[in-house]
Amino acid sequence: MQQHIKIAVIGGTGKSGKYLVKELISKGYSIRLLHRKPETLAFNSSLIEIVKGDARDASAIFKLIEGTGAVVSTLSQPVGEPSIFSDATRNIISAMQQHHVSRYIVIAGLNVDTPFDQKGAVTQAGTDWMKANYPVTTLDRQVEYELLKSSSINWTLVRLPLIGQTDERKGILSSLTDCPGTGISATDLADFLIGQLTDQTFSRQAPFIANE
Repeated sequence: MQQHIKIAVIGGTGKSGKYLVKELISKGYSIRLLHRKPETLAFNSSLIEIVKGDARDASAIFKLIEGTGAVVSTLSQPVGEPSIFSDATRNIISAMQQHHVSRYIVIAGLNVDTPFDQKGAVTQAGTDWMKANYPVTTLDRQVEYELLKSSSINWTLVRLPLIGQTDERKGILSSLTDCPGTGISATDLADFLIGQLTDQTFSRQAPFIANE
C-alpha cells in the first residue's frame, strides 16, 4: 500500500490512537480522522482531515471511509455509554463494502476468544477478570469478532495486554494462540498496526502481540 493512500482512523485521539496518528504522519500517510468534537482539536499537520461524528453514526462512518484505502480503529469504550464495539463494527463493515475498501485493522483486549486459542494461565486470568468485571463490553467484543469473521473484508483484530504510554521501542512478539507478554509500548503498537496495512500475515486473523 502506497503512502499517498488516505487512511481512515477511528479512535485517533485516545491513549493508543494518538501514537498511531503520530506514526502515520511521520511515515507520510494522509489521514481522515473521526471525532465527535473536531473544534476541540488542534492538529498542525496538513495530512490530517477531520470528520465530525460518532462511530455509532452510520452516515459519519460512510463519510469517513469514502475515498480512503484502509481503515484502522483504536476505538475505546466511551465512559458511561452502552457498549460501542458491535455497533461500530456493523457500520464500518457496511461502509467499507459500499466504498470497496477491503483492509481493516482493529485493536481489542485479551478477552476476545477464538477457536485457535490456547491461553496460558496469565492470559486466561485476564480474560476471566474482564468477563467478571466488564461482562457487557466483553460480550460485545466477542460479537465484534464474530461480525468480522462472517464479513467479506480483509480484517485483522489485534489482541493486546496493557498498553504503555511511551515512545520507547522494545520489539514485538506475536502469537495466534496466547499472549506472549504482559505489556506493549504504544509506539510499538502503532508501528505494528501500520505494518498490517501491507503485511497479509494476519489477514482475517486475531493475533496477540506484546513486547519482548
